[in-house]
Amino acid sequence: MRDERRSGPLPVIGAIEWFRPGEQERVEQVLADIKRLDVAHLRTGFSWADYSTAVGRTWYEWLMPRLAQDVEVLPCFTYTPPSLGIEPKTSSPPRIPKDYADFLDTIITRHGDHFEWVELWNEPNNLNDWDWRMDPQWAIFREMVSGAANWCRERGKKTVLGGMCPTDPAWLDLLARHDVLKYFDAVGIHGFPGTWEYDWSDWDTPVSSVREVLTHHEIDAEIWITEAGYSTWQNDEYAQIESFVDVLQAPVERMYWYSAHDLHPGLPHQEGFHADERHYHFGLFRADGRAKLLSRVWSEEGISAVQRLAELGRRHAAKSHRNLNGHAGGSFSGHSTNGHKPGALSPFKSLAIHTNGSAKRGYTLITGGAGFIGTNLAERLLEGGRRLRLLDNLSRPGVEENLRWLCEQYGDQVEVQLEDVRNPWAVYEAVLGADQVFHFAAQVAVTSSVEHPREDFDINARGTLNVLEALRKLSNPPPLLFTSTNKVYGSLEDVQLNLDGTTYRPLDNKYAAGIGLERCLDFESPYGCSKGAADGYVLDYCRMFGLPTVVFRMSCIYGPHQFGTEDQGWIAHFLLRALRDEPITIYGDGRQVRDILFVDDLVRGMVMAMNEIEHVRGRAFNVGGGPERSVSLLQVLDIIKDLHGDLPDVSFADWRPSDQRFYVSDTTELERVTGWQPEIDVHDGIRRLHEWMVRESPLNLLQSAH
Repeated sequence: MRDERRSGPLPVIGAIEWFRPGEQERVEQVLADIKRLDVAHLRTGFSWADYSTAVGRTWYEWLMPRLAQDVEVLPCFTYTPPSLGIEPKTSSPPRIPKDYADFLDTIITRHGDHFEWVELWNEPNNLNDWDWRMDPQWAIFREMVSGAANWCRERGKKTVLGGMCPTDPAWLDLLARHDVLKYFDAVGIHGFPGTWEYDWSDWDTPVSSVREVLTHHEIDAEIWITEAGYSTWQNDEYAQIESFVDVLQAPVERMYWYSAHDLHPGLPHQEGFHADERHYHFGLFRADGRAKLLSRVWSEEGISAVQRLAELGRRHAAKSHRNLNGHAGGSFSGHSTNGHKPGALSPFKSLAIHTNGSAKRGYTLITGGAGFIGTNLAERLLEGGRRLRLLDNLSRPGVEENLRWLCEQYGDQVEVQLEDVRNPWAVYEAVLGADQVFHFAAQVAVTSSVEHPREDFDINARGTLNVLEALRKLSNPPPLLFTSTNKVYGSLEDVQLNLDGTTYRPLDNKYAAGIGLERCLDFESPYGCSKGAADGYVLDYCRMFGLPTVVFRMSCIYGPHQFGTEDQGWIAHFLLRALRDEPITIYGDGRQVRDILFVDDLVRGMVMAMNEIEHVRGRAFNVGGGPERSVSLLQVLDIIKDLHGDLPDVSFADWRPSDQRFYVSDTTELERVTGWQPEIDVHDGIRRLHEWMVRESPLNLLQSAH
């Protein structure tokens, strides 16, 4: 098959969303979301079955003009009214084929000002949409759509033949031989590589097969991809980017991406209620409106940034595979699940699987390796000549810039695996060949954990268990350092405090060195529970299974490559807001105290602990700046003011759940065992972060770090 990939402009890009009667609020949200992406084309279902009801007619009277205000609408007219079908179901052929044309005539009369193109049916070779068992050789379908398309043209509309799924040139040839295609201005095709079509090769193949049929029958029609998408049901959002970028290269005039939003988990799909989880995760945005990786990068930096990110993953995946174990081949048996040929290496799967766990070692694995701490540790190890594998799902805004920087600076020393720790098979791939593992990948915000506790648990607790289980399968597992949090100690409400100017200080002298390891764990908030559970599993896998593990219960870490938010990384967040001259909100009274630790000191401690793994295995350590580096939020603002000048407006809001008024780490045990001590003081550390932000952080990232 000849390579037809485009070299010119991208196709017209549209989004897809099908609405149910009464979803006015969701319509408004979808329109707002696709506007963020500069998408001006929307394909949506227009149900003949719904329109046959009074509720349906009222619904479309509102929907069509509302959509047309903001986008160019492609209505897809489908679904037989059960009362008109050969059998009483929406996938049934109608008893009288002309009824479809009469329906379209009515719609064009009432709503024709709101659209230029009409799409006739949806996936007519799919039993869920057209039960061809009742229509041998598609005779009824041929009569129905040819008559309707001819009449739509008479009414001044352009016509699209509903997209095939899968693409079937024999079916299309059948329609062409019966003179159906001559009534169509465009032919639609659908494709979902990596979700439904596991034997997918590339978009050239289906497009070329359709073009050959059209050319053979001398049909002058455009080819559109009226539905393409990728389900992130396995939390592989980078794979959605890869699939999206691939379809942009297809030699077609127009492409519609399915879909704008995930299907709401409380609704059924065509095959039933959660009968197939893949149906629920096709959106650019989650059902609650949160952006996925594709829509986030697209909305913030444009499609060119999405393409660059896809290319980064491809380049480093191929390089990683080439370098692994000194040989050039390898893939696991069976069918690919990522939209590439069976047995071929996916751009986002960087390693071969060796089921005996005996891959040659020689690299450090960092999960969450593109994050703030991961990037700083990576830089330290790379400067020392180490080879690294970074596993990251790029879910945190800004970290893709960290990844680009590492790859540009260190080239072949860096291997990239753009995956999620919730995928146990991806984690197992990642640990093969590692001689040390730093597990940083996490959901890191208390507020997010309160809003989405199941997701918080899956990432922090289940993700950590996936790492531990992957290591346990190896005959000689490498050491693991896990980053826990001071939140495992709860809100510390029993610690009596005294207000000392702009800071809270404990009354009891036993806390003079900070909160020690003798403190009982008190999980509070879903975040505290998930990290605490992971903390416990990491320690227990050392006791039960002999894994060489160590836990760092960390206080507030700050430094370069940190894109702080209100939820996490508050020092960087304050600096970013000051640099943008945007208001700062403090939750609580600002007198709450934290011991802050510059990231270089943390990284040095991590390296020392890993080098002393036999002395620290099976233990947890509190890690932070200690009493000498304890400051209140108000004191940090004063330091920022000295560095930057006048501060933006500062306001105060209610305390957040489980917030600690005082937390300072007692680090004496880590110091005793490893000899580590922090070196960078508070003023010097904040100055270094400020200088890095001014010098290195691009303006667009400063704007996007909300």
